[in-house]
Amino acid sequence: MILDVDGTLVDSNDAHARSWVDAFAEHGVTVAYGDVRRSIGMGGDKLMPAVSGIKEDSEEGQRIAARRAELFKGTWLPRLRAFPRVRELLQRFADDGFKVAVASSAKADELDPLLERAGVKDLIPKRTSSDDASRSKPDPDIVHAALQSTGSAPEQAVMLGDTPYDVKAARRAGLHVVAFECGGWAAADLSGADEIYADAAKEMKEIFADAKGGNFKGIQEKMQGLNKETKEKVIGVLTADQKKAYKQMIGEEFKFEAPKGFGGKKDIN
Repeated sequence: MILDVDGTLVDSNDAHARSWVDAFAEHGVTVAYGDVRRSIGMGGDKLMPAVSGIKEDSEEGQRIAARRAELFKGTWLPRLRAFPRVRELLQRFADDGFKVAVASSAKADELDPLLERAGVKDLIPKRTSSDDASRSKPDPDIVHAALQSTGSAPEQAVMLGDTPYDVKAARRAGLHVVAFECGGWAAADLSGADEIYADAAKEMKEIFADAKGGNFKGIQEKMQGLNKETKEKVIGVLTADQKKAYKQMIGEEFKFEAPKGFGGKKDIN
């Protein structure tokens, strides 16, 4: 599992946008908040020229980027909160044996504090930031670096993100994509994803809760829009007795096999 952080695990996209707007303003550059907000998810190398025409590696760009970092870490970071049930979802990944890594456009010195705010730093041993790639999202460099840290092939991985830039970067790297609307983008903007959920935890936790509780009707209703791999994951949390009852209800045999390379349990009958 390759994870984005800002807007996916932590409710921080507005804070990043405000930090950029204020940093530009302090240097006499007026930029529209809406333009900046829609650019969050890209790194500064792409955001700055897109909203202001200023290159990040110019002297002026470096001063603005440095001030943005000061504003974000000093003013906004202490106020940030994780989206609901994020830790539960990541703990589920860990319990199921998934390899988990981060592919974030955040700077390295901001990434650990963000993961601490999310309450998941201990669950994510492998982290890549914008400092680990020459080009930020939607280029796939950061995703490639995160994937390499897990030792997994692209077809064995899924990326979770909240922006069109996450979706494009993951697709260009050959990964499956699950997108979340909690970062502020609508489903239409995330249309390249395999699946789209309200946030990083809500839909998945509801499905797994139904599975654990033996709510087979709820499972069937929620699984209608899921792909085969996700359906297999849901069935995989059923106990042996629940699987038997579910089989009787739907009137067919089934066998759960975790997607190859996912590291979960295999061949659960």
